[in-house]
Amino acid sequence: MKTYLQILVNSEGSSPSEIKSILLNMGFKATKGNYDFVYGWNEESVSIEELVWFADKVHSALKDSKVYFSIETI
Repeated sequence: MKTYLQILVNSEGSSPSEIKSILLNMGFKATKGNYDFVYGWNEESVSIEELVWFADKVHSALKDSKVYFSIETI
């Protein structure tokens, strides 16, 4: 499974390079295309509870950075 993240930065918030650093430290990898970052899970299947927990971690990490994000796991 992979979790994809789209980021929308705000000129009044953290810089794109700061956001990138935060997400890379969480295990995301930068990517090109429809998504900005991707996280590869070690398991084939991840529970809903784990996905929500991970989304909460992303939310906490980006808090006060004034960015919007969209998250999708496939």
